[in-house]
Parts: sequence; structure tokens; C-alpha cells
Amino acid sequence: MTPFVWQARVYWEDTDAGGIVYYANYLRFLERARSEWLRARGVSQLALAREPGVVFSVVALEVQYRRPARLDDMLSISCDPHWQGGASLMFAQRIWRDPADADLLVSASVRVACLDAATLKPRRLPPVIVRELSA
Repeated sequence: MTPFVWQARVYWEDTDAGGIVYYANYLRFLERARSEWLRARGVSQLALAREPGVVFSVVALEVQYRRPARLDDMLSISCDPHWQGGASLMFAQRIWRDPADADLLVSASVRVACLDAATLKPRRLPPVIVRELSA
């Protein structure tokens, strides 16, 4: 499966006083790319929370910061999901400055658990997600 790629621009709100992306804000770009991966497959997180009643939560995260992104940079954020058993996904993610052949800025490994929306206890991934991962 080819990794999903989503693009985002760096705005003032993403940066520190020097115009460099603040380290924690990279997590926002990673999160948005995972949400857009679902949306591109016709899956609404709001709809999943209602029926079948599941939400997703990050349970583990490892990030390597390699180079800084700066104000006005156009970023490409990849999202490469892998099924990790009944109730979790592992996402290999990368952020680089466009054009795509530019230096890698950030790489991350993000483990996401599928939880029951009411109890917040682990719950099997819904079939629509499993199908996407098997395609």
C-alpha cells in the first residue's frame, strides 16, 4: 500500500518567536494527516463515534526531529497505517518540506487504540477500517 500524503502550510500559530515550528506542533500535523487518511476513505470519525460507537486514542508515540520547519513552509505529511491486532493501529509517519525530494524533517511511529466511545475500554477495529487496511 502506498502511504497516504496530506499537505499543510506552516502558519504563525505553529511557530515560536523565531519562526521555527514549535516541537509539539508537529504532533498536530501528524494527527491531522491521520484524520485526513480516514476522511479520504470516506470514514467520518464523528460517524464512527455514533455508530459503531468507537473513538481513537494515541497510546504510544516516538518522534525523531531531524530538521526544523519554518513559517510559510509547505509540508507533506505521510501516513502509513499497519494493523496491530484487534484493537490498535501503528502509523509510520513522516514530515518533509515540499517539494517531496526535500530533506526529511520529522519521522514518527504512532500507536493508536480503538476504544468504546462510552466506556473508553479497548474495542475491536470496525470492519470499515479493517477493510481499508486489507485493501
